[in-house]
Amino acid sequence: MRRWTVTTLAAAGLICVGCASTTTGSVTTGGQGRSQLLLVSQQEVMQESLKYYEEQNREARSEGVLVTSGAEFNRVNNVMRRLVPHVGTFRPDAAQWPWQLVLINEDTVNAHVMAGGKITFYTGIIRKLKLTDDEIAAVMGHEMAHALREHTREKMSQSAAGDLALSIGGALLGVGQGATQLAGMGKQIALDLPFSRNMESEADLYGLELSARAGYDPQAAVTLWQKMATVGGGGGPQFLSTHPSSGDRMASLQAAIPRVMPLYQAARAGRP
Repeated sequence: MRRWTVTTLAAAGLICVGCASTTTGSVTTGGQGRSQLLLVSQQEVMQESLKYYEEQNREARSEGVLVTSGAEFNRVNNVMRRLVPHVGTFRPDAAQWPWQLVLINEDTVNAHVMAGGKITFYTGIIRKLKLTDDEIAAVMGHEMAHALREHTREKMSQSAAGDLALSIGGALLGVGQGATQLAGMGKQIALDLPFSRNMESEADLYGLELSARAGYDPQAAVTLWQKMATVGGGGGPQFLSTHPSSGDRMASLQAAIPRVMPLYQAARAGRP
């Protein structure tokens, strides 16, 4: 029992040391921030993200689907460039990140971000959903919020902490590999997936504020998810999904819009 207690306390101490927050709070949450588990270094995550981003672009280039210029690229890139000056509101260092966009000419209805501000859009999301610039800003703000909040780093840290706990528990209790794998499955359902849903919801709200500060209509975040709902299909139960349901997202965004509307109105008033 003593051996278990000492080891558990050591692991818990390591986890507590890794708790921090990457950004200030959002007006959508009343200015309240959230502590994050950040055991993995920012440099390590950025290096791995850049490696993946370069591999992705190299493969897309070889297939002739990498778009880095032209009218469609410029449209999306201009939205990103309009949002970038406002990232310092949440974290000053992010204003110095080398924000970069690539567009991949595929039917995929998706977009994603790598740590450090490397953003990928697919033409499918623009064309199939017939996105307005305000709706592109809603997608872009969401992806940029993931980077600002370092959700990739947080997710990797959560996985590392969970693996550590399972390893310690399995060794000390003498359980077999099958039981440990079963516990790992339980960890995924009880810890990893709900955290992923929380991160998605958080990115929705931070992205809503970011796009509003850049002068994009916050209501576009709702119309975006209305469009998403028409192409999403059944999708399975939310309990086993890493994404909140479209209905839950729209309700959360609609409730937050009054808080960001003054930012949008001020931005619009200041634009020519």
